[in-house]
Amino acid sequence: MSKNLVIVESPAKAKTIESYLGADFTVKSSFGHVRDLPEHDMGVDVEHGFQPSYEISADKVKVISELKKLAKGAEVWLATDDDREGEAISWHLKEALGLPDDTKRIVFREITKTALQNAISKPRIIDVDLVDAQQARRILDRLVGYELSPVLWKKIRIGKSNLSAGRVQSVAVRIIVEREREIDAFRSKSSFKVTAHFDLGNGKVLNAELAKNFAQEDDAMKFLEKCLGAQFSIKSLEVKPAKKTPAPPFTTSTLQQEASRKLSFSVAQTMTVAQRLYEAGKISYMRTDSTNLSEEALEKARVQITKEYGQDYYNKRIFKTKNESAQEAHEAIRPTDFSTLNGSSDRNEQRLYELIWKRAIASQMSDAQLERTTATISISTTSEELVAQGEVIKFEGFLKVYLESSDDEGDEEQKGMLPPLNINQILNLADMKATERFTRNPPRYTEASLVKKLEEMGIGRPSTYAPTISTILRREYIVKEDRQGNEREFKELTLSNNQIVGKVNKEIYGSEKAKLFPTSTGMVVNDFLVSHFNDIIDYSFTANVEKDFDNIADGQLEWRQMIKNFYTPFQKKVTEANEEAIDRSLTSRDLGEDPATGKKVSVRIGKYGPYVQIGDAEDEEKPKFASLMKGQLMENITLDEAFELFKLPREVGLYEEKELIVNIGKFGPYVKHDGKYYSLARTDDPIAVTEDRLVEIITEKRLNDSNRTIKEFSEDPDAKVLNGKYGPYIAFGKKNVKIPKGTEPASLTYEEVVKLAAETPDRPAGRGAKKPAAKAAVAKAPAEKKVADKKPAAKKPAAKKPAAKKAAAPKAAKKS
Repeated sequence: MSKNLVIVESPAKAKTIESYLGADFTVKSSFGHVRDLPEHDMGVDVEHGFQPSYEISADKVKVISELKKLAKGAEVWLATDDDREGEAISWHLKEALGLPDDTKRIVFREITKTALQNAISKPRIIDVDLVDAQQARRILDRLVGYELSPVLWKKIRIGKSNLSAGRVQSVAVRIIVEREREIDAFRSKSSFKVTAHFDLGNGKVLNAELAKNFAQEDDAMKFLEKCLGAQFSIKSLEVKPAKKTPAPPFTTSTLQQEASRKLSFSVAQTMTVAQRLYEAGKISYMRTDSTNLSEEALEKARVQITKEYGQDYYNKRIFKTKNESAQEAHEAIRPTDFSTLNGSSDRNEQRLYELIWKRAIASQMSDAQLERTTATISISTTSEELVAQGEVIKFEGFLKVYLESSDDEGDEEQKGMLPPLNINQILNLADMKATERFTRNPPRYTEASLVKKLEEMGIGRPSTYAPTISTILRREYIVKEDRQGNEREFKELTLSNNQIVGKVNKEIYGSEKAKLFPTSTGMVVNDFLVSHFNDIIDYSFTANVEKDFDNIADGQLEWRQMIKNFYTPFQKKVTEANEEAIDRSLTSRDLGEDPATGKKVSVRIGKYGPYVQIGDAEDEEKPKFASLMKGQLMENITLDEAFELFKLPREVGLYEEKELIVNIGKFGPYVKHDGKYYSLARTDDPIAVTEDRLVEIITEKRLNDSNRTIKEFSEDPDAKVLNGKYGPYIAFGKKNVKIPKGTEPASLTYEEVVKLAAETPDRPAGRGAKKPAAKAAVAKAPAEKKVADKKPAAKKPAAKKPAAKKAAAPKAAKKS
């Protein structure tokens, strides 16, 4: 048995660390958290100082048993991640394994031999203040969720058993709901923008524009009329030096934002891929709000820059973090070795590694030196002037490596270089256009811009952004999707050859890519919380709670007192909300009357989502129901739009002598044919889709299905060789297995498939990983329309299961 036992969080991390520490060290993984509050009980004794009762997770009982055996007679080193959650995991391991309070705790921000040796040489004990800060967050979130969720079940009777509320998740939903209402209330205004194109000969063109827009078409026409027969000339040329400065290295949130913009990664995907890079020893720790780089990292960056680009490209920079709570002792996200250009053979890991490498290297490079030219163009017939602008890069500097992206959808492309010009030069007008342009509504949030907003408001911390977004998506309070734009007309006046011609063009506007939209359920829950628990989901209040956690971590605030200050007024509001009558206006809205029957038409929200209804349950004739289409919201659907929904289900025609029936189900619009269901594309309108289009959808799906399966095996129906998004792979039960390079997928034998599956490790369920979910209905047909709901009873907490093991709050360990 080894003299030393090092316990980390993930198996991949353990494997990397063990390779550095030598034979005297055994490195084992706890596979993430080992203890938590009980799953089916609040687990917090409110009457006795909010005392938590922790139990060993059912899937960690065996892990703890094995670690106990290894710990006997060995020096134990707790080496979980260097943040509050990692500190708490170390404390839970200490308690579960019965280790002494002076058990050695080591921390490192990167998995390299040097970092590990430094950590081993400077052990400390568990920092109880960091543990208390994480514990306070966990207990507070449990109190909010456990007491608030039953209020939702009782007061918002929509048959959804998964309604929940939480401090940060509910604030995130509120941000998205309020933005959607801003957009709904927005009224676009048009104006006319004037641009001119001058032919300089030899294929050279000068583009210019008027500095102001015209509010009315008549004003734009008058300006163009003034320019009839006018002479255009260069009045002045102004050349100014300018520079661009690189952005700091990545923090967690800026990495999430940039990976979303440049790589189209979700926030959760970014963290998963970054975790693998960290565990492989390729990057520093990926949960950080510091932009600081260590002296060692700065020196490595200098060596790499001067070697690859030359001394002129190097400029040492020390970035100060704007976030007051950031720990400057921590580092920004960076490569562990700047000379390593290839971080992984995995495509996504390499793409993210390159992004991190470029950003960190660029932060230590010289400014880009630019030259910006502004040409003012006079018009002989009016005092108004046109302006042409351009820029040229005189020295690339950091731009040789990296340029930061932006969330601003209105950003213009970088201006190009202007052609050679002289003062008083006469210009030949090719054409001048006054084009109608429209003001844009506030943009909907992407995952990246939502993270940026939360960070700006001081809500959440690096470890909370990804799980917050995942939670509200899973609860179906918001959806992330692409949406088609709408067509509109715009006017354009063109002056060319001394004539003005007007025409009407068409354009598509408002298309959305990977945006976050609130659902009707999300809006209903948000409105209830704003009405009854406004303090809890108030932006500044939530940010102040985060500051309280920071103060606990710094030893400046006692965690029980902080929770008491929160809980006392919160519990009073819970009691008041429970005593109030149910507000039906939250879950239903009258739209008007059906002119054919005189019956009331309403929109409601039920077990299967929002729907419209003609008539009432008390009527002699059963009410009619129709589900809302994707993108329609309960709060703003109109009577006319509601009647359109009753055109479904539609019998569109016949194909192969079988009916084509279009309808909307739980999973969206679909066509039913010969007992099978085929989903319509996002661009297909179920009210207007044609027979030809439906046949196209069916034949395309059949073709894809036939091409997907490469090989099946009679020995095991759950073993298949399939075509996937990124090429052939083996599906072996619930495991996806890579096919070795050079292997012909169709030639694989069953024995070879079994061998490859056995050699492929299961994905570790490390910290932050999801627990196995109930079997997903991947191949499930879209549900038939079913919206006649009964009133659900308020959901009660399940009976408490016997705890595997319980423990009290942390003992007052001394800080080293």
